[in-house]
Amino acid sequence: MAEQTPSASTATATAEAATAAIDFLTLTRTLKTTKRTGWVMRGVHQPESIADHMYRMTLMAMISSFSNGALDTNRCIKLALIHDLAEAKVGDITPHCGVSDEEKHKRELQTMEQMSQMLGAAMGGEEMLGLWKEYDEGATEEAKLLKDLDKIEMILQAQEYEAEGSHEKSLDQFFTSTEGKWRTEIGRAWAKEIVSRRTKKESA
Repeated sequence: MAEQTPSASTATATAEAATAAIDFLTLTRTLKTTKRTGWVMRGVHQPESIADHMYRMTLMAMISSFSNGALDTNRCIKLALIHDLAEAKVGDITPHCGVSDEEKHKRELQTMEQMSQMLGAAMGGEEMLGLWKEYDEGATEEAKLLKDLDKIEMILQAQEYEAEGSHEKSLDQFFTSTEGKWRTEIGRAWAKEIVSRRTKKESA
């Protein structure tokens, strides 16, 4: 059967979508190359990138949501993939960067709106923006879990850096800053396990 030739309008639309997709993916490359600010400030050798953090957090979202039938696993995975997406443009802004929470939110929202427009509804732009807002607001059960997992991934990474001896300055602040801030039972249980392993390592 002869290959069908797409109409001129279809070909144009496909080409425009391809341009938008590659523009978006090129923009997100910085997630792979930008090192997480907190680790850089604490003198960690060869610290993880933003994308490193996002990938393991996505795995966390998948396995933790499987254990709770009330949670939407697909939504949890999407939230994990989207939660730090704006950092592709604004960078990893921490409380120690001299940027107010209001300004940080403004920059990230503007970036997500631009990305949404770049992709359009056909490639999920509107859904991505909605997911980012859901995570930011932290009101749904899935978003509450993801807020916890964001901290869980951070303290697990801190515990691993301590075990490796790959840091120049104390990483205590990453643990103390999360104490008593867990929103879910999973968050509390996983944090307890990580802290227990850290304590055992220190006493060994």
